[in-house]
Amino acid sequence: MDIHNLLDSEDATGLAEWVRRGEVQPGELLEAVIERIERIEPQLNAVAERLYDSARQAARASRPAHGVFAGVPTLVKDLFSPVKGAAMTNGSLALGGARADVEAEIVTRLRGTGCLILGTSTSPEFGTSYSTESTRFGATRNPWNLEHSAGGSSGGAAALVAARVVPFAHGNDGGGSLRVPASCCGVFGFKPSRGLLPSGPMIGEGWAGMGTPHGITLSVRDSAALLDATAGIDLGAPYAAPLSAQPYVCAVQRDPRPLRIALVEQLGPWPTSDESVDAVRQAASVCQALGHRVEPATLPVVLPEFLDKVFTIIGAGTRHYVEVLGQMRGCAVRPEELEARTRIILRTKGDVSGAQYAGAVEWIHALGRQLAMFMQDYDVILTPTLAREPVRIGELDLQDDRLSLEALVERFHSYSPFTAVFNASGQPAMSVPLYWSAAGLPMGAHFAGRFGEESTLFALAAQLERAQPWRGRIPPFNACRRPASAL
Repeated sequence: MDIHNLLDSEDATGLAEWVRRGEVQPGELLEAVIERIERIEPQLNAVAERLYDSARQAARASRPAHGVFAGVPTLVKDLFSPVKGAAMTNGSLALGGARADVEAEIVTRLRGTGCLILGTSTSPEFGTSYSTESTRFGATRNPWNLEHSAGGSSGGAAALVAARVVPFAHGNDGGGSLRVPASCCGVFGFKPSRGLLPSGPMIGEGWAGMGTPHGITLSVRDSAALLDATAGIDLGAPYAAPLSAQPYVCAVQRDPRPLRIALVEQLGPWPTSDESVDAVRQAASVCQALGHRVEPATLPVVLPEFLDKVFTIIGAGTRHYVEVLGQMRGCAVRPEELEARTRIILRTKGDVSGAQYAGAVEWIHALGRQLAMFMQDYDVILTPTLAREPVRIGELDLQDDRLSLEALVERFHSYSPFTAVFNASGQPAMSVPLYWSAAGLPMGAHFAGRFGEESTLFALAAQLERAQPWRGRIPPFNACRRPASAL
């Protein structure tokens, strides 16, 4: 059996089946993925730290029949997701060489799937960019065109999955950080409902509940299986989303009933590019051909006011984290240790009052109620994931902290105006790779469902996957041993 042929084409569920049948050994898979990383990594720049020795130990101790992803190698995002003994830089120079002495509950649950954690993937500093570029690690590049960004903040995860290094990778999402890189790299990114996945023990709630972990995958069934294996509150969680009565993988095995879909092409003061409009209209056409009803709609969101509240929460959270970091290391974090983007956020929003913070949290929860009312008339909302093609390296990498926060917000959210709304509302949302631009760059279609109705989105995504398969589309820069045109 040629392990590389399997890695070229199989998803994580398929690879685990080979392992469970005893036809492939976990150690064989691991060594093949290590070889793929070393072959592609200097150019892709998606790995924060290699954890090969501990992964080899886990492979030797693994039980092939144990776990839905038994023996499948993967990586954990280097952002507020500690892997015990590994560096947790959060993409920042400010953490120095600190190593985690605890492990995130989501990592523990990932291990419970039987997967082998062989490294951590790159993230921008503190996850506050839609491009994975940092002073600490440099730029993570898009395997469809190395001059373009892989997206952020789970850009390392998306690039590795798209380039067929691993079939799935952990990430997290506080404003689009799973869906944006999935869109940029032509893979599947899913953000679950607020409170469905654990955030402890390090974090009670990320960004007032806007942040959640999950993963980026080649296939819809992998995402559903991963959620089945990791969903549910952890000890002391501040709140919880409802669990599905049936496994999420059951949803991918059947077509959804005909859905009423709200089509939103524009949000806020910044224009959606013609190509992004074409992409979302094509997705709408596919949905209509599958029997769904698609209607133009306008979301009840005033984007500039919304983003002001969001950055009040981000600014307060970042200030708190930087102060905790200073206490942990025994000396305050100096401004020059932080990137320009972080300094801009802290300068404008780092010293908001408790009343301002509480008001911002109440504002986003009120928005969640408005969107819940809106969703009484619709099953799903369809938007572009991004307002234009994946940006070039450097376009979102700020070096000048004299920029105002308003200018920073415009630069980032004119690019991604749609995704953060559903972090604030807590609704599940996903980016589905259905369109490639004239320049050959992926542009995802973004779908949001009602709170707690992940199964509806998974059923729709699997139906779209069957109607318009994407797994066979492999980027020019990939870890396969054969040229992409031959696959």
